[in-house]
Amino acid sequence: MNVDLHCHSTASDGALAPAVLVARAFEHGVRVLALTDHDTLEGLDEARNAATALGMQLVNGVELSCTWGGATIHVLGYGFDVEAEPLVQAIAALHDGRWLRAEEISRKLALKGMPDALEGALQIQQELGDSGNAPARPHFADWMVREGFVKDRAEAFRKWLGAGKLGDVKQHWPTLEETVQTLRAAGAWVSLAHPWHYDFTRSKRRRLVADYIQAGGHAIEVVNGHQPAEQVGSLAILAREFGLLVTAGSDFHGPGGWSEIGEYRPLPDDLPPLWCRFKHDPVTAAV
Repeated sequence: MNVDLHCHSTASDGALAPAVLVARAFEHGVRVLALTDHDTLEGLDEARNAATALGMQLVNGVELSCTWGGATIHVLGYGFDVEAEPLVQAIAALHDGRWLRAEEISRKLALKGMPDALEGALQIQQELGDSGNAPARPHFADWMVREGFVKDRAEAFRKWLGAGKLGDVKQHWPTLEETVQTLRAAGAWVSLAHPWHYDFTRSKRRRLVADYIQAGGHAIEVVNGHQPAEQVGSLAILAREFGLLVTAGSDFHGPGGWSEIGEYRPLPDDLPPLWCRFKHDPVTAAV
């Protein structure tokens, strides 16, 4: 695919520095890229410089954490003003919230016989390239593997860090409506990230999409990496029903992970992709 609107660098929980990520994307044929790190814009300048040097189009991107229906939800923003005050303030609050969450995860793991998790997760993060942000759950998972508490990252999430588990701390996030409004105030195009990722019934997922639209969302992410085709089909039905634009991306975090940069299942031909609303100037660094 020559467009990838979902990927992560070491500015959040990815394994590659922003410039390295951009170079890898270029090698895999990507020409329009959105770096969507979790709750931070810190990697955008480095990514923009690398993209400009390669003649790629970098779209300002971010993946913001919020809450809805008792669950953590992720919302993607594109093409915003990085200096917009509502977004700057929201990012600062999320930065603080992520540190509070990391401390709470560490405290809970210590109660289960896994002490010093925060320090260990920070060490993992610094080995990848410290961004100054709080370590995320993948960093905790890799520390748990290193210490022998679990055999791999998948087990860490299944037992301790995944949705509904001990490490799924979400009280520090704003609401879905607040987050969509923040992105809209910054001039962003807004997409609901991986709606099938949340462990919802069909009716609850539909309510999520309806509330998201009511809040001002533009699109949903119909394709996320190599998710099963039947999930793509179900999300496509929702997009058609609600008349939404759609996005797609690899959700790349690092080599050997969920999917490779620039690789994801194709979108159904009849769905209107959000990226057609972007300016397609290959020498433009941001949209």
